[in-house]
Amino acid sequence: MRINYLVSTTLFFLFVNSSILFAQVKAVYFGELIDGQGKKIVRAVVIIDADRIISVGEEKDILVPENAVKIDLKSYTAIPGLIDAHTHITYYWDESPGTNPWWHRWQLGDIGPSVTVFLAQENARKTLGSGVTTVRDLGSSDNMDFAMRHLINRGAMQGPRMFVAGNGLHISNEPYKIGAIPDAGQCDGVAEVQRVARQQLASGADWIKMYGSTGSAKDVTGFQTFSYEEMKAAADVAHYAGKRIAIHSYGPDGARDAVKAGTNTIEHAIDIDDLTLAAMAKNGIIYVPTVEHNRYYIEHKDEYGYSEANVNNLNEYIDKNFETLKRAIKANVKIAMGSDAVFTGFGDNTRELEWFVKAGMTPEQALRTATTTGAEMLGMEKELGAIAPGYYADMVAVQGDPIKDINVIINNVKWVMKGGEVVVDKTKETISR
Repeated sequence: MRINYLVSTTLFFLFVNSSILFAQVKAVYFGELIDGQGKKIVRAVVIIDADRIISVGEEKDILVPENAVKIDLKSYTAIPGLIDAHTHITYYWDESPGTNPWWHRWQLGDIGPSVTVFLAQENARKTLGSGVTTVRDLGSSDNMDFAMRHLINRGAMQGPRMFVAGNGLHISNEPYKIGAIPDAGQCDGVAEVQRVARQQLASGADWIKMYGSTGSAKDVTGFQTFSYEEMKAAADVAHYAGKRIAIHSYGPDGARDAVKAGTNTIEHAIDIDDLTLAAMAKNGIIYVPTVEHNRYYIEHKDEYGYSEANVNNLNEYIDKNFETLKRAIKANVKIAMGSDAVFTGFGDNTRELEWFVKAGMTPEQALRTATTTGAEMLGMEKELGAIAPGYYADMVAVQGDPIKDINVIINNVKWVMKGGEVVVDKTKETISR
């Protein structure tokens, strides 16, 4: 009986292992491949086992396993899966008549966090459709971003790989209300900042998000909120725990103190002074300008109920944001693509790249903001942002040459693979042996 049991068990494991081997090895063929590490390969093939890349090269030089599932994308160019450095993927709006996005956001009591997470799958799918396979989600509530991350990681929901920040840290900004539920992100003073930052990390946050100034949606003010000491307290908590911090600042003052405090990234800021830009370049602090975000608000002004005065203010901010971006490029500051996508903005995650090219980058440099720089920002530079052996099998097929025209990435995504699984296919040219 024991011999039969051992034989059966051995055969079972051999069957499982061989099934995994034969089912999961893939060979993907491209007309051209941009590997994210400075190489362009013509007539390329990528060999994938499970969720990782085994080998990459010209078809004539790569031994393709006999059992490999073959995917023919020879009409397309491959680029690495893209990284969006700034999203709010749990901000969902169903476009119900008589509502606007912000009304829906603050009326979650009508449907609750669980239903909102379920509905936000639409945002996740649209993000994948834009070629973005990884996001850094900078602010949610009620643990909804944690829930989406876990569901996606478990395979129960389709969406991009998520690095999340939980509740953003912010100062007291509302009058006291008897019986009000405590705001999980609210904190004033160094001790409270430390406590709330630690609570976010204990809840499972990958990043600390801190609102270092006013400014959001139609509000383009940039008045500093947290002091330098408070910012440093949050940065220290994050760094002591081996985590990173992103500080939101619409204005230059908050950005300056955030850089001094040791932030890892600056979000949005305009009019950053030359000394601060130099310090960012020296210390590798990444700038996420989100210029496109305010253009999105203007394009959707009727949905949001924004007045012409609001639109004028947004346009003025865009001009300053764009000028700051150009100065940051000249100062050799590292820049990452962040859409700041909310509500109906998902699917347009990569439109920021066009601003980068207008500001002086080449299309290849712009692509790096959404690949190698994004991966470095996340501390995942050996696993994301490139098509290379050992990296996650995150790849995007586009029609055209993205090194010549950035709009190829923005408008011509035809196929997306995340972790070895095809999640978007507009080609239907898959063949298998």
